Amino acid sequence: MADKQISLPAKLINGGIAGLIGVTCVFPIDLAKTRLQNQQNGQRMYASMSDCLIKTIRSEGYFGMYRGAAVNLTLVTPEKAIKLAANDFFRHQLSKDGPAPAL
Repeated sequence: MADKQISLPAKLINGGIAGLIGVTCVFPIDLAKTRLQNQQNGQRMYASMSDCLIKTIRSEGYFGMYRGAAVNLTLVTPEKAIKLAANDFFRHQLSKDGPAPAL
């Protein structure tokens, strides 16, 4: 199993999927963090992160937590695909047997 090579398109697709999943998981937390940071001292709408998430779901619905996520999904997907494919490529190239690279 360790000797089998995965094609570059498959690595790019896997990296893109990893980016999509990462943004999907982190975006609501980032949204709550931003809303908490944007509160004015005299007008605190949210007491905590969980309070912010609950109020967002109640007022905007579940998908309201992902409003504006399209930009992140569009930019992060190719970035993660390239980064993870390049990481795998260079790790494979640098781990081959042979003389150690001169520093």
